[in-house]
Amino acid sequence: MDSIQLKYGCNPNQRPARIFTEEGKLPITILNGKAGYINLLDALNGWQLVSSLDKALDLPAAASFKHVSPAGAAVGLPLNEAERAMYFVSENRDLSPLATAYTRARGSDRMSSFGDFVSLSRVCDLSTARCIKAEVSDGVIAPGYTEEALALLKAKRNGTFTVIEIDASYEPMELEQRTVFGIRFEQGRNAIQLDQKVLEPIVTEKSQLPEEAKIDLVVALIALKYTQSNSVCYAKRGQTIGVGAGQQSRIHCTRLAGDKADLWHLRQSERTLSLPFLPNLSRNEKDNAIEQFLTDEPELSLSEGEGWRRYFTECPPPYTAEEKRAYLKTLGGVSLASDAFFPFRDNIDRASRSGVEYIVQPGGSVRDDLVVEACNQYGIVMACNSIRLFHH
Repeated sequence: MDSIQLKYGCNPNQRPARIFTEEGKLPITILNGKAGYINLLDALNGWQLVSSLDKALDLPAAASFKHVSPAGAAVGLPLNEAERAMYFVSENRDLSPLATAYTRARGSDRMSSFGDFVSLSRVCDLSTARCIKAEVSDGVIAPGYTEEALALLKAKRNGTFTVIEIDASYEPMELEQRTVFGIRFEQGRNAIQLDQKVLEPIVTEKSQLPEEAKIDLVVALIALKYTQSNSVCYAKRGQTIGVGAGQQSRIHCTRLAGDKADLWHLRQSERTLSLPFLPNLSRNEKDNAIEQFLTDEPELSLSEGEGWRRYFTECPPPYTAEEKRAYLKTLGGVSLASDAFFPFRDNIDRASRSGVEYIVQPGGSVRDDLVVEACNQYGIVMACNSIRLFHH
């Protein structure tokens, strides 16, 4: 038996706590800091996500996990000018492919990523370590670290930042177990492989999936495999842009994820990118200011110097609801995946307002015909692959 003692479980009153294997050695080594119970749940789920993404797309992958669901996940596609600006990457700074994947994952939902646990699919290089060091984060898991990267990460958070190395060759047992209320559950591990082969059959009149959409749909599907259900994920340019996790209603998943996707797009608008921040604001203060600016209701606006206005040298006019709708109508190319079937067409109606043009879902609802009809009305390509991805 191999084990690691933990400070406590999910909450401080839950003691004792540990992780262990009954046979063989644990596949992880804690190189720095002390991982907590939730940290390890995030790390192990995140590692499965990024390693699956890398295997499916042959691209370096990263994930930002919070409370056992991804706040963001991405592969290392190059950043365009607007993305560099919204992710606070200076024009003259070069990022490695892995660092780009991390920057995308962290930037998917910067509010939710605050205090996250990072997962990387490849050996962490110095470029990626520098990006991680600049963020508020609890720890990182990767299959290895360069000497320079490890030294930099060990110095983070006054030496308490958790750094975990995982054996990339490790394969868990086919059966997995958990105990709830003293009762042991057992099931086969969800070892289904998700790649471009599962983006079929296409059931809509429009049937062409461009290569970019195939990548985005795979990113969304694999993210959902490790997201607390019910869940829906929007993706674009090789990254998640909105994750709706742990909702009891499918439409609430779609709305929550869609609202996040809308904010991701609005962050790239000229008005947002040109916000006149006060000097010396931290990037977290800028994130808070942007979030408040984009979600402000003009009719409830506070006077100058209050609310989000205190972050700026002058008060920019907030978006009206009409201006937001007009801006979002110009957007498209968004992909969406759902971990279970859509029971009503209202999900398609909501998704279309966030620029969704490509969907993959299991299908199997008694109202599939109405969902397909809605996709046809909006010119959306949809695949129904019969693969459910519940995760609890």
